[in-house]
Amino acid sequence: MPALPGLRRYLCVLSVLGVSTASAVLLQAEGLATLLTGGGVSLFLVVAIAGRVVLSWGHGFVGARFAASVRGSLRRRLLLSTSDRAGVVATQITRGVDATDSYLTGYLPSLVVSVAVPAAVVVRLFTTDLTSALVVMATLPLIPVFAILVGKHTKASTQWQLLTKLGGHFLDAVRGLGTSKVFGRAAAQAATVRSMAQAHADATMKTLRVAFLSALVLELVATLSVALVAVPIGFRLLSGGMEARPALLILLLTPEAYLPLRAAGAKFHAAAEGLTALREALAAPVVPVLSRARCRRRGAPSVIFERVSVVYDGVPALSDVDLVVPADSRVALVGPSGSGKSTLLAVLLGFVTPSSGRVLVDGVDLRSLSPSDWLADVAWVPQRPTLFRGSLASNIALGVPSADIGSAARAAALDSVAAGLPDGYRTPVGELGEVLSAGQRQRVGLARALARTSAGLVLLDEPTARLDSRTESAVLSATRRLLPGRTAVLVAHRPAMVSLAERVVELRGGRVCTGVAA
Repeated sequence: MPALPGLRRYLCVLSVLGVSTASAVLLQAEGLATLLTGGGVSLFLVVAIAGRVVLSWGHGFVGARFAASVRGSLRRRLLLSTSDRAGVVATQITRGVDATDSYLTGYLPSLVVSVAVPAAVVVRLFTTDLTSALVVMATLPLIPVFAILVGKHTKASTQWQLLTKLGGHFLDAVRGLGTSKVFGRAAAQAATVRSMAQAHADATMKTLRVAFLSALVLELVATLSVALVAVPIGFRLLSGGMEARPALLILLLTPEAYLPLRAAGAKFHAAAEGLTALREALAAPVVPVLSRARCRRRGAPSVIFERVSVVYDGVPALSDVDLVVPADSRVALVGPSGSGKSTLLAVLLGFVTPSSGRVLVDGVDLRSLSPSDWLADVAWVPQRPTLFRGSLASNIALGVPSADIGSAARAAALDSVAAGLPDGYRTPVGELGEVLSAGQRQRVGLARALARTSAGLVLLDEPTARLDSRTESAVLSATRRLLPGRTAVLVAHRPAMVSLAERVVELRGGRVCTGVAA
């Protein structure tokens, strides 16, 4: 909770509104008691009613503003998540973040009011009638006690875990639908999703049953508590032991003492899922963003890996890697699949934080650099470039609005592909580039890198892996024109890619084995 932006200010405002609400409750009770005993409509009553209306609007307005800022902050945080569970993260960003509204705008304000109003009412009752005040003091704790006893059976965390599990599995099932059909597992996957959805529905119904039971218990306790005050007051009125105005004041104030506690208890169940989602979002591992990030000069950087290690779930991907890449040099990384080549590039991009060791860029720790400034000076071609909904041109010029699309496409041998599309470079490529083949998508990724003509560092992760020999030759020719004057790190399996490098570094089991001239 302390990580939420503006939380302290929000709680301070809620405290002021809570104290103001308590004052309005007391004024309203005083005015109604005066009115019902023949004193007429007092100014206190009018001010109190108007005040409660304004305060109610103020609670909603302040809560909505704070919740909106928190939603934006949580989504930005989750987008920086290092988790590889895309379905879970997608569920958290959408349903999870939205679910926090009920906690931030419903439960928290009710919790503050449930402290301020009962305290003010008890103090006023002590000045009016000691017996009634003691009865209220003795019965007020019963509401939170019973709420806690009933609330222990609420499985909101289990319900949320089932939902995130369902979201993650459903996304995986949709992504692999073609594979599931080929291997005859589509029906089995549908049955699995159906059973997970049913488990979530069952957990939701159990939570609702507990919520309804809790509301019934709280209403019963509050009603009996009010009766313990009202019945003696009635007898004392009949016997002449109490005047009408103090009696009415007590009868009007007593329900107000229990009302905020009942409201907070009822809203807790609605907010329980949001609270669980909020805790998960705040606990999610994210890429650290330094508040005082440093900027570096543009141009070909020198890169030094100092005993860099990366561990995924206890499995080492890189172990004590020492590597020096001088400025304006070209280094090829070779080795069997799983040796850590792509992980090394991910560390250099800042996508993965080393478990130990550090990476120096021009003598400065990479973690202290501004991520946006660093990535703006990097041209990267991954193994599987991601394409977004939009035109072919917008995918090539991603992040570089002023890019020379035609030149980059020709250099990547993509101009012939564009010529065969209905609207050329304006043709929509669909989600994930569904209208293009794997090799054509690879060339789009290479064209993106070629379009970043000002980049000082070039990272190529097997850019020709899905290309035929003729296209590979054209791409290699374009890559040779791209590399001069830049620092380059190439992941290569084919001899043609290795020929672009000045030095070859072999990785095995996450360790550097050799480094020889190409």
